[in-house]
Amino acid sequence: MAKPAFDILRALAIASQALGFILIITLETLMGSAARPWQGWTLATMVLCALSIALARLYRRNKRRKALDRRLADADDDDAP
Repeated sequence: MAKPAFDILRALAIASQALGFILIITLETLMGSAARPWQGWTLATMVLCALSIALARLYRRNKRRKALDRRLADADDDDAP
């Protein structure tokens, strides 16, 4: 089975990490040392997003694998005499 040309979860992961890093740099530029707590929360949000996306990818992969196993089992049942 061919992989799709565009993976929405991969794009979402890249966009969320890029946005987080831009926000961290912007906070440092605008607030200086006072930005540290906000940067920490931003980093925690980035990690939470990354874990959520990884979990969604795992769920999709397992769902595809189970569907393939069912198809193969059905094909084996059809071939049996």
